[in-house]
Parts: sequence; structure tokens; C-alpha cells
Amino acid sequence: MEEQAYLDLKRGERGAIISIIAYLCLSSLKLAVGVLANSEALKADGLNNTTDIIASIAVLIGLKLSQRPADDDHPYGHWKAETIASMVASFIMMAVGIQVIILAFSSMFSPIDQSPDLIAAWTGLFCALVMYFVYRYNSKLAREINSQSVMAAAKDNLSDAWVSVGTFIGIIGAQFGLPWLDPITAVIVGIIICKTAWDIFRDASHHLTDGFDQTQLDTYKASITNCYGVKGVKDIKARNYGNNVVVDIVILVNPALDVKGAHDIASMVENKLIAEHKVYDVIVHIEPD
Repeated sequence: MEEQAYLDLKRGERGAIISIIAYLCLSSLKLAVGVLANSEALKADGLNNTTDIIASIAVLIGLKLSQRPADDDHPYGHWKAETIASMVASFIMMAVGIQVIILAFSSMFSPIDQSPDLIAAWTGLFCALVMYFVYRYNSKLAREINSQSVMAAAKDNLSDAWVSVGTFIGIIGAQFGLPWLDPITAVIVGIIICKTAWDIFRDASHHLTDGFDQTQLDTYKASITNCYGVKGVKDIKARNYGNNVVVDIVILVNPALDVKGAHDIASMVENKLIAEHKVYDVIVHIEPD
């Protein structure tokens, strides 16, 4: 189980690397075309992608650190480095989102002589399609390996795709005599960036403070209750270590059982959660009922 968890982290690196390559190419394209075509929205979109490079690098570093084995200072391993990387990425995205909004408002009150060139619109649409396919790849990978940081990267990919669609719409609108629509679109770009950053921060902080989905706990409890010899579940808790789930359970058993019989029931509970729900580690405490 532990070996598979490390292999999953290694697979997650591939998603972060693909995001970095995509952002490097697309940010260069957007910034160059944005300057040449006089488009504030496309330049804002390109600026967003440059910081996405930093955020994706943070995710990649977190995935690599998570693969370090347990040591004297970290007896439970370094799994949470992945979650910390997601939080760092959210801080970077929020800072950029605020900066984009400020710059867009500044340009909104500046004289606008002409609408952006139409090539900026087609550039935005092309980049949206590229990022959508990157999102599809990373979201599929994140579900397969149950990785919070790769899913955070995928959410960032999707928001970037929508941002580029908004850029396209804003520039097309500017062609119809509404040049102020372009900086307004840049403001919307900034808001989307901030919203995505907040969602990633909320999920990461929830994991780091040992928050856990109550519905999932109920599912675990139902599986345990169906195990032979378990008379009830007195208490159940769970927490996340990166993309791994650790469960602590107190079960009630027949007080007449000997040590071996009680141990066999505990082992059955542990194996069932690992096999059916892909739980990384289970700690079972037994009490008589």
C-alpha cells in the first residue's frame, strides 16, 4: 500500500510538469500578442499564466517532498508537504488576482484610442482550448491517484481556460465599438483568479486542520458495522496525510472473546477499510460491550 502511494506521487509529478510546460508556452504567447495587439485582457491573462508557472512548480516540489520516507523528525512521513504546496499555490494565485484587478481598473480610467486587434481574440480562444485539454488530463490523473495538489492544479487549469474564453468574448465585444469592454474583462479575469485561489486555500486549510468529510466517515462506519463480530462503533475519526487517509476506530465486541478472537475482528475491520475504501492506515481499539 505504501509503495503504491509513492508511485502515485511520482505519477502526480507528470501532471505538474505538463502544466508548467503549457503555462510557459501560453504565457509567452499571450504576453507577446497582448502587447502587439494592444489588449489589456490578454496581457492580464498572460500575467496570470506566468504566476501559474510558479504555482505549478510549488506543486511539483510538494509532490517530491511528499515522497521522502519517515525520519526522526517526521515519524508519520512527509505526506502533508503536498497539501502545503497547494496552499502556497493559492497564496501566489491570490496575489496575482488582486494585482490584475488593480491594473485593470487603472487602465479602465485611461484614455482608450482603439480596440484590441482581432488576433488577440483568436489567441485567447486557442489558449482556452489548450488549457481545457490540460485540465482534462490533470483532473483524470488527480482522481486516479487521489491527489489534492494535482486536483488543485487541475482547477487552476480550468479557471485559466474560462479566463481565456472571457478574454475572447471581451475582445470580440470591443470590435463592435466597445473598447472599454476589454479592461472590464480583465477585471473579471482577476476575480476568477481570486475565486480559484480561495477554493484551493479552503480545501488545503481544511486538510491541514484535520477536517474530514462526515459523509465519508458514515460510509466507513457502515462498512465496519457489517463486519462479523462487530457489535457497534463507539467512535470513529479520520484525517488526511496528503493523498492518504488514516482512520482511528473504537469498536465494540463480545466481552467473552479471548485476545486472539478480538484481534482477528480488528484485523478484519482493518483489511476491509483498506481493500474497499483504499484507506492508507487503520488503528483499531477494542472495547467490550
